[in-house]
Amino acid sequence: MDFKGKTVLITGASRGIGQATAMAFAQAGAQVAIHFNQQQETAKRVKASLPGSGHILVQANVADPEAVAKMVTHTITSLGHIDILVNNAGIYYYHPLDKTNYQDWQAAWQQTININLIGAVNVAYCVAQHMIERQTGRIINVTSRGAFRGEPNATAYGAGKAGLNAFSQSLAQHLAPYNIFVSAVAPGFVETDMARDILDSPAGEAIRQQSPLNRVARPEEVAYAILFLASEGAEFSTGGIVDVNGASYLRS
Repeated sequence: MDFKGKTVLITGASRGIGQATAMAFAQAGAQVAIHFNQQQETAKRVKASLPGSGHILVQANVADPEAVAKMVTHTITSLGHIDILVNNAGIYYYHPLDKTNYQDWQAAWQQTININLIGAVNVAYCVAQHMIERQTGRIINVTSRGAFRGEPNATAYGAGKAGLNAFSQSLAQHLAPYNIFVSAVAPGFVETDMARDILDSPAGEAIRQQSPLNRVARPEEVAYAILFLASEGAEFSTGGIVDVNGASYLRS
């Protein structure tokens, strides 16, 4: 896949899926805006590792609507335009209902939804306004297998990702007349910092055995699906949700 001359904004790009996606786009010739919130030094290392030139760092707490708007404006000013948005930033809080007090329950829901759903929605809004003016663009949202299978110990995460799936499909219908195509990828467990603790725990082996491949995904495998959806020729996949879970969960 060739992305020479294309510009990409990737939220949560300082590690994991976002980092792998930044590398994949850069290897394909794109200029990448690497978003981070607090991990500035890590983001700098990611930028330094990318092939090509013209890559930038952008900082924002995606739960802050004003910070999101400034980040998008800065990206457009620095790169000239945004061809592709990858909404990847997200958090995961363990908050089983029967073991969480009411105050912590509310905090887990508010923080998770503010970042995983509302934050992504606001980034998409700001970027889509720019794409509408240009009459072209791609938006890919990173959701989760948990949106379909359920997340019993992190209900806010499952609900937020389900909401992001629905948002992706609604936006795909709305933006199609503007030549803007919207889709989602829904990974299962991935070898990332977010999942490291549980994958390294006694539960890790059972998690790997959920897939007939007896492993979890590599970040690069999720990145490949994102690049496909962003590529020329994938336009008719708009509104689609691509599972990247190694057949660990099959939905009809």
